[in-house]
Amino acid sequence: MNEPSLVILAAGMGSRFGGIKQITPVDDRGHAIIDFSLYDAYRAGFRKVVFIIKHAIEADFRTVIADRMQKYFDVRLVFQELDMLPEGFTVPQGRVKPWGTAHATLCAASAVDGPFAVINADDFLGAGAFQALYDFMSGPRDTNEHAMVAYQLRKTVTENGSVARGICTVEGGFLTDVVERTKIEKRGDDAAYTEDGETWVPLPGDVPVSMNCWAFGPEMMEEFRSRFPAWLNENLPKNPEKCEYFLPYVVNSLIQEGKGRVRVLPCHETWYGITYRDDLQNFKDAIARMREQGLYPETLLD
Repeated sequence: MNEPSLVILAAGMGSRFGGIKQITPVDDRGHAIIDFSLYDAYRAGFRKVVFIIKHAIEADFRTVIADRMQKYFDVRLVFQELDMLPEGFTVPQGRVKPWGTAHATLCAASAVDGPFAVINADDFLGAGAFQALYDFMSGPRDTNEHAMVAYQLRKTVTENGSVARGICTVEGGFLTDVVERTKIEKRGDDAAYTEDGETWVPLPGDVPVSMNCWAFGPEMMEEFRSRFPAWLNENLPKNPEKCEYFLPYVVNSLIQEGKGRVRVLPCHETWYGITYRDDLQNFKDAIARMREQGLYPETLLD
């Protein structure tokens, strides 16, 4: 079996955060969130990493992240651009938004030659998540069996605004449904979401959620590719400027059609991110606490 690859989605430009958050320092040594993910991934056993970025940030990304990681990983850079569409499709007029996480992952197809994990560059996931991903992909698995690391919703929200999360239904250790809720806000130990901006639906804090922390067999790339044209045909007429081809959409389709199953790997880690500028100090404080506990050294993979 080919060694597992870690695919890191880093093409987003951080519109809500207000900067290129993938490379924003989060400590006094200049480490970004992605540095902590790479440190945890290396400890878990990963030695191949694929970064999905935009051409617009390539020079900065190489200098700040990719070139340094060459000492530790087989590093590949691939690009997600709006015009990377199936034959017969063109970018709608006025569209500037990327096509979503499933499209981004598909852009890495040429750089992946075996099982692969997918994470977001701007999420701190914790060491346990990377170990769970690597152990799943390194062990025996049935064809068309994949995995997802699940977090408790209350450990993934921010005080500073809304977030998007995949709300999961789990039965017998396997995912049966995942619904992308694009506007979730914290409500004490629980949360609530809205679809129309007016009506709010409560969500319990312990509901399992997807943080785009997946482990896929190599056959999954073909699913991303083959389903994309039909998705475009259905969604472009409805929302040409903002529709997104999300990973949970493809996963859900596989599950509902009985063509695959997704094992849920429980995770007791706390998620941290910098969705908003005000989240940055919270994460810096959390890193300082984790260093005091001996969870991370002062210097990571430098």
